[in-house]
Amino acid sequence: MSGTRENWTSRSGFIIAAVGSAVGLGNIWRFPYVAYENGGGAFLIPYLLALITAGLPLLFLDYATGHRSSGSPPKAYRALFKGGETLGWWQVCVCIIIGLYYASVLTWAGSYVYFSIGQAWGSDPESFFFNTYLQTSKATGFDLQFVSHLFWPIVGIWALTLIILFGGVKKGVELSNKIFMPLLFVLFTILVVQSLRLPGAAEGLNAFFTPNWSAMMDYKVWLAAYGHTFFSLSVGFGIMVTYASYLKPKTNLTGSGLIVGFANASTEILAGIGIFAALGFMAHAAGKEVQDVVSGGIGLAFIAFPKIISSLGAGADLFGLLFFSSLFVAGISSMVSILEVPIAAMQDKLKWSRKKAVTIIGGGSALVSVILFSSVNAIKLVDIVDHFINNIGIVGGALVSILCITWFKRSALIELRDHVNRISTIQLGKGWAFTLTVITSLVLLTTLSMTLFNLVKNGYDTYSMSLQGLFGWGSVIFCAVVAIVLSKVKDR
Repeated sequence: MSGTRENWTSRSGFIIAAVGSAVGLGNIWRFPYVAYENGGGAFLIPYLLALITAGLPLLFLDYATGHRSSGSPPKAYRALFKGGETLGWWQVCVCIIIGLYYASVLTWAGSYVYFSIGQAWGSDPESFFFNTYLQTSKATGFDLQFVSHLFWPIVGIWALTLIILFGGVKKGVELSNKIFMPLLFVLFTILVVQSLRLPGAAEGLNAFFTPNWSAMMDYKVWLAAYGHTFFSLSVGFGIMVTYASYLKPKTNLTGSGLIVGFANASTEILAGIGIFAALGFMAHAAGKEVQDVVSGGIGLAFIAFPKIISSLGAGADLFGLLFFSSLFVAGISSMVSILEVPIAAMQDKLKWSRKKAVTIIGGGSALVSVILFSSVNAIKLVDIVDHFINNIGIVGGALVSILCITWFKRSALIELRDHVNRISTIQLGKGWAFTLTVITSLVLLTTLSMTLFNLVKNGYDTYSMSLQGLFGWGSVIFCAVVAIVLSKVKDR
């Protein structure tokens, strides 16, 4: 391994950073809803099985790929099989695009920390979010009309992210996670305790944990479990490959992976407890059933939770600060990990200095992000790009990497297994190879096939085909073209 490449100061520093990447916005607002919609308490069985049979094996594969080559995805995959560099650049491009819109959602979370004081959203959080804050009602078609109160906060998000990245691996990425992750743990623990004390919390927990055993027979529930596991662990799109490349030569990879995987799962279950306790209170206050107030994603964070907060009376300000601060802190650590991938790749490929890579990649991304996502069409663009890049970009990249390593060049899988086993306490054997070759490959192939079929046949949601073509399919085409072009550029 290169002696000039930065390393984490310790294995614990790597684990904290890896957990920081995995524990993002999706843990808080996506998992509880996915679990509830797919069998409630019964969903925990396919979820944990998916973690063991697919999530962790793919995480180990990412660790082995990055650590063995001590390089970013293009360098790491090139060392494994012919054409691998193109796959690596595909993952780099996916990270760049995710970073563009992720900054926008972080901006909303940061703004709502401020709005929580005095509950600026008033009696109608939905109208406030869409019309007053995002000003979507002003969008008569597709235009880039700026919203001034979105512009400066998103600039601030990018400034904070780039400052952290300028610090490098040790003084930037690792140090920031050592601050943010304990802070997130404290904030979220207090939030969950506060939620459990609310009237109606028990009804919410019953809704979350009561198993619907018939759901176990539905293949869609199992696909949802596997799909969520892939997304929540930050696997398959270069982050863990890059983070593992900064590890010292002798590092327990499997032990580290187990800690990261189960820490992430524990956080998601804890989030489910806190979120559904709060939703139980909301249902109790409105005289409704929990099923009538359940929502996920953006609707949960910026509409349902403000309603809950407004109903709390004296404790509203504190509860709002805790919830939206948790969202923000979880998001910023993930944002840093997303941008680290293209920065590391350009350092490897063109031998750019850290400062130059952050300035060009980070600055260029920030410029595009600010132009697109501080406009009245921000939420449309977030939704479209997120759907296409997650369901095609991430899933497609993960599938190709697994097929190439496990099916088309089996010797690469053996090399990676032997590399891990030389330095790890928990050994990888035939079971690991089987889960990757059969289970993970089959699930990813099925998921990608269904996604492509539905998008080609029905499109996505009710968005115009021109918007889907430009920003949805356009994002996918951008990744493919740039990946091919950069793979042809000679290293410096």
